Amino acid sequence: MEFDDVIRTTFAAREFTSDPVPDEVLWQILDTARFAPSGGNRQGAHVIVVRDDAVKARIAELSKPAARRYLAQRRAGENPWNTVHDTAITEADLADVRGVDEFVAPLSAAPLLLVVTVDLAVVAAMDSELDRVGIVGGASIYPLVWNILTAARAYGFGGTITTMASAQEPGMQELLGVPDPNAIAAVLPIGRPVKQLTRLRRESVSDFVTIGRFDGEPLGGAPGDESGE
Repeated sequence: MEFDDVIRTTFAAREFTSDPVPDEVLWQILDTARFAPSGGNRQGAHVIVVRDDAVKARIAELSKPAARRYLAQRRAGENPWNTVHDTAITEADLADVRGVDEFVAPLSAAPLLLVVTVDLAVVAAMDSELDRVGIVGGASIYPLVWNILTAARAYGFGGTITTMASAQEPGMQELLGVPDPNAIAAVLPIGRPVKQLTRLRRESVSDFVTIGRFDGEPLGGAPGDESGE
């Protein structure tokens, strides 16, 4: 598959066939993905391959509290887990949520999970002293996460980034033997998608790229609409 095709068609796959992900293919996916950049090239990532059904089910269970809040906030018209706007969700709202089991089902149903961790002792977070949630530290791990998904796409497999289990990090650390100060960055269900999407809907370049300033003129030059479907 051509590079542009991989980038333009790597979608969030949540439903998988029963086809296994062979060890040799998984190795090739990770062998390609490992060339992702990280801060200072410190490469503090660690990937845990989970195939055991009981462990996958436990990870899904640990993901439920965060998923419950996510669904409750979405139903209330809020941006789930947002750090700028406070939530108005109550315990009663959380108790009334339906569909949590279905929401986390891909974690237990996927042929395998990749739990991606990062050693915080080697992460550079230049925004750590600002009065907001940290973002920069993610540059040392999420390029690898994305490389895994694009490499999987190139081999006919797929997955999605889930972070619900990160909210229960101590439980995840205990379950998988992850020592401090390693953080749970993402859990990726990986398998062969039931349906292979070929076009994705995204904003066009002129919708989010400006010249000189945040409020500058949109970058032009495109021959036509490139938002996709």
